[in-house]
Amino acid sequence: MRETIHIFHTNDLHSHFTYWKRSQSFIETQRRVLAQRGEVSFLFDLGDHLDRSNMYTEATLGKGNIAMLNDAQYDVITIGNNEGITLPHDVFYHLYDDAKFEVVVGNLQSDLEGNPKWLKPFTILTTKYGTKIGVIAATARFDIFYKELGWCVEEPREILTKLALQLHEQVDIIVCLSHLGVTEDELLAEECPIIDVIFGAHTHHIFPQGQMVNNTLLTGGGKFGQFTGQLTIHFDHELKKIISKTDTLHENMLLPEAENEEKWLQNLQKEAKEILQQPAFTSQKTFHKEWFHRSQLSDLFAQCLYDYTKADCLMFNAGIFVENMNKGHISPYNIHKILPHPINICVLQLTGNELKEIFIQSENEEWPRLELKGLGFRGIIFGKILNYGLSMNKQREFFIQGERMIPTKVYRLATLDLFTFGFFFPSFKYAKKQYILPEFIRDIFREYCEKTYN
Repeated sequence: MRETIHIFHTNDLHSHFTYWKRSQSFIETQRRVLAQRGEVSFLFDLGDHLDRSNMYTEATLGKGNIAMLNDAQYDVITIGNNEGITLPHDVFYHLYDDAKFEVVVGNLQSDLEGNPKWLKPFTILTTKYGTKIGVIAATARFDIFYKELGWCVEEPREILTKLALQLHEQVDIIVCLSHLGVTEDELLAEECPIIDVIFGAHTHHIFPQGQMVNNTLLTGGGKFGQFTGQLTIHFDHELKKIISKTDTLHENMLLPEAENEEKWLQNLQKEAKEILQQPAFTSQKTFHKEWFHRSQLSDLFAQCLYDYTKADCLMFNAGIFVENMNKGHISPYNIHKILPHPINICVLQLTGNELKEIFIQSENEEWPRLELKGLGFRGIIFGKILNYGLSMNKQREFFIQGERMIPTKVYRLATLDLFTFGFFFPSFKYAKKQYILPEFIRDIFREYCEKTYN
């Protein structure tokens, strides 16, 4: 007997709900048709379903996303970094308490208390014909962030290989939900060929028909709800082996519009606004943003960072301010529209000479108009890098807070975490640093304004 098994999969939605209803309507219809044909199907999500740059996700702290996954009848999910490192420990600890699906993450442990009841290293699914599918999963290793938030995240490929070997004699098929990125997926396929399929996420790669590596099929479904993936496996019960495995991506934009799709999206926004619209403080004037030089809003934000971090100098990009802060009552809803980014503050220790080098690099004329995607940035364009407390005269003499820089003296620079990931300033990766978690820049800004204007 040959059995046909289908696994629908989604990844890296990042709370982009535009095509969510039509995607789930498509999946529901397909699963019903397949069931009528006697073919088994499952539904997986590969993490980063939530993103707190979305107003509804922010208002519900991710619980709204879990309700969506429940309603769509997902079977198994894993977490991405947007679930794991953008929520306070207690919020993430209870995020999946009401989940009607299984949450599998093999390389995550709680450092503060016993693991949450929903956290599983693996699960085994059984089809109606008795075929056993072992499901393992792991998430990307953001060690410093997880540690600050009270979690321990381990090296994923080693854990996944151990789990695969553990399940090898118990199951017929092994699949992996990977929120590790395509390079890690390729390495895992080379190191552990007993994994039949690696469902890929995190790096937003696209494999229209999947990609074979060492007889393991890798998938990639892009980002932001671009695609719904459908894996099809043909399993021979007599031979006890997979005969074929293929993956197809369905472009969600081209799917039929779901019933009441627009109204549903409007209701999400309405609900979020109702939750977040309570006034936090009153601004006596409008603070305007500017993307290519300092502004009233950037000056206020700089005062906030000095107050919060007690740093010697500051660096951040002007593009973080998406809207002006208008005169009148300001609510968390307004603050979120101004600063939607899941970005944290980081304080680095750098010598005077290192700061001078960074200052010169920050004057890069190509960066201000960069349309940055990722690294936590959710703005339109990157904007000019603004330096506060740092200056250089025509003789190229460098000053910190108006005083001549001492080359070997260690100073404290407060900046955004996105600058520490190596893309802009590679030297930041190796500097002594402290990430301020779990507060986002909008939380710190709102608290400062509440203190200042109430």
